[in-house]
Amino acid sequence: MKIIVLSILAGIVFMLFSAMRYMMTDKGKGTRTVKALSMRIGISVVLFAALIALMLLGYIEPNPNPLHQ
Repeated sequence: MKIIVLSILAGIVFMLFSAMRYMMTDKGKGTRTVKALSMRIGISVVLFAALIALMLLGYIEPNPNPLHQ
């Protein structure tokens, strides 16, 4: 489960940097930046919802007290 979440997070970071590259090369003329950022936001929302659903279903357990392990 951790590997899947980490790979999705890596994809989100990759989309952020690709949007930055599109922004620098297109100089505001294209829509690739908006598409990349929209996809990044959509995947982030889906990942967040999936993590909440998995927590509620009992597949993953949150750390009750992260400061005192």
